[in-house]
Amino acid sequence: MSKVPISVCMIAKNEERYIEECLKRLQPYGFEIVVADTGSTDRTKEIAEQYADKVVDFEWINDFSAARNYCASCASNSWILALDCDEYVNNADVPWIKSLMKNFSKGIGVIRMNNLVYNAAGEKEYGSENVLRFYHRSFYRFESPIHEQLVAKDKNIERQSTKFMLPMEVVHHGYALTPEEMQKKQERNIALIKSNVGKGGDDPYLYFQMGQSLYIMNRIDEAVEAYETVLRLNPPMDRAYVEMMIVSLSMAYVRQNRLADAMELLEKYEGQYKSARYVYTHAGILYAGGQKMKALLKYVTTTTLPDFDGLGESKLHCYENIIDMYREYGEEDMATGFKEKYEHCLAERNRIVNS
Repeated sequence: MSKVPISVCMIAKNEERYIEECLKRLQPYGFEIVVADTGSTDRTKEIAEQYADKVVDFEWINDFSAARNYCASCASNSWILALDCDEYVNNADVPWIKSLMKNFSKGIGVIRMNNLVYNAAGEKEYGSENVLRFYHRSFYRFESPIHEQLVAKDKNIERQSTKFMLPMEVVHHGYALTPEEMQKKQERNIALIKSNVGKGGDDPYLYFQMGQSLYIMNRIDEAVEAYETVLRLNPPMDRAYVEMMIVSLSMAYVRQNRLADAMELLEKYEGQYKSARYVYTHAGILYAGGQKMKALLKYVTTTTLPDFDGLGESKLHCYENIIDMYREYGEEDMATGFKEKYEHCLAERNRIVNS
């Protein structure tokens, strides 16, 4: 039995590049570690057996949720932290996590995931997203064959559930790929999504994920078609992925030189969505449309929102735009104040990228 009543559950296939570092970083926290191997042909299982408490086999059936749920079923603890082999825990406040487990027994934990990527210049940078990864297996399970989501087993639990932020820093290294590697990854994702589209009715979430992969591959027209299909399917507007889709669709419209459509889309839903990413994206489109004063106000508002830290590298660009516009308006004192915040943000960015 682990020292802490939490089981870290991960699925793996040919992950020898990452898994040892991932498991090494987990060991100090006292969690049980369970690895479900889905058919590795490299040293993944051999490495896992050196560090994990349990290594089990799962026959791959083109369904990430099935693999994750099986892995969780093999755990000794009911509280599950789902991680991937290329996600490294830099720090975690275990006493605080245990307190959250006690106070939110039917809640669901959110991880701020810092995703490392290479930009067009071949330089490493990062983006952040909040992902649901910590849960009690009696109340939640994963669904969807790819880009799996945690969902409540019972609708009553879903209505009562509280989301809470885990005091944990996790850095995802698996997106720091060459263009060729990223292309191959997205082609695999699209093939798996297409094999599931239409099964049991059209699922707007699958079309959203197809759009995301197509966007990454610069197949913008096809991405727009996928995103617009999501809207036609009338998804529940309170789902987090819907807001992300609207933001992505607005950016895709810009790539198609449809600035007016991007503006109309964001303004249509701005009363409903108040996240830092939504407001930041709206600011950028206002700026591109020549509405600089409105853009400045949106950028400044973005920095005051509670989820501003979730913007990742975009925090730097937000501060840069504010500084440039204040200087353009002759407000050097205001620019200087934001310059100090920019420098602090830059130091934090460098720490994460080099971790």
